[in-house]
Amino acid sequence: MTPIDWAKRPLQKYADFTGRAPRAEFWWYVLLIVVAGIVAMILDSLLGTAKMVGPYGLVTLIVLLATFVPSLAVQTRRLHDTDRPGIWLVGFYIPYFIYLYLLVGTMRTMENMQATGEVPSDGGSLMMTGLVGLVVLILAVILIVFFVKRGTPGDNRFGPDPYAGGEASAATA
Repeated sequence: MTPIDWAKRPLQKYADFTGRAPRAEFWWYVLLIVVAGIVAMILDSLLGTAKMVGPYGLVTLIVLLATFVPSLAVQTRRLHDTDRPGIWLVGFYIPYFIYLYLLVGTMRTMENMQATGEVPSDGGSLMMTGLVGLVVLILAVILIVFFVKRGTPGDNRFGPDPYAGGEASAATA
């Protein structure tokens, strides 16, 4: 398969959380999403829609929402390829969304204090945000290590080897 074929595959398997995804499928898709995100941010700047919806521009938010489900699905299948359950993603995304919530709240509090000239108090919420952010960073590194690892050769409990069908050799996995 070509890199473009690998990158399109998660979109074709939009909400398929079963089976396995080899490294080629996952990483070419990640590259596609990064490029699409950069293009969306440029379009937001040109259209004047940057930061229209919180920190996101309108076009960027549409790209993020349109690719959210296939991104979760390919991440789950990638974990399956390394013989790990998709529940690892829940262990990452719950702290991640808590972190985003705390971060937005802390930023608003700081902006309000700056606008009124108040002096920040004990900094407890800032410390909590930092601690949760550190947990998210550690979990992200663990997931990246899992995503980089070679898949289990042959069949595993999540399905057959994705390269067994002759799409590519295991050496390019």
